[in-house]
Amino acid sequence: MPEIAAVGAIAIRDGALLLIRRGHAPSRGRWSLPGGRVEPGETAREALVREMAEETGLVVEVGDLVGEVLRPGPNGVTYRIQDFRVTLLGAETAAGTAVHGDHAVAGDDAVAGDDAVDVAWVPLADIAKRQLSAGLLGTLREWAVI
Repeated sequence: MPEIAAVGAIAIRDGALLLIRRGHAPSRGRWSLPGGRVEPGETAREALVREMAEETGLVVEVGDLVGEVLRPGPNGVTYRIQDFRVTLLGAETAAGTAVHGDHAVAGDDAVAGDDAVDVAWVPLADIAKRQLSAGLLGTLREWAVI
């Protein structure tokens, strides 16, 4: 079974965790950590910076590795996902404004992009109320994120 390297971001601000609603498999329509595949030639940390910009419009600094999980994907692949803590540095441009389509987002507000159809800062106490990707709730609890 082929294995695909992937990354996820654990971004917490004001007692809330940043989640995205996935637009594609795996876990289409479910809430998950922002992240995605590590492309050829990228380190896991470089991939996470790129994925955060693509999916949320946010610029981050990648911190410590929190943990790693294996998750089944379509067509018999397995995703090996490394989840890192991240610190928000702001939006995509040096001017502090991220441009997405025909609108701009000022400051550090997240905006859904790429394969994310929605993005939300979810209070840690409310994470379990969301329809999460398989295994995410247990993993976040195991890692003492929530």
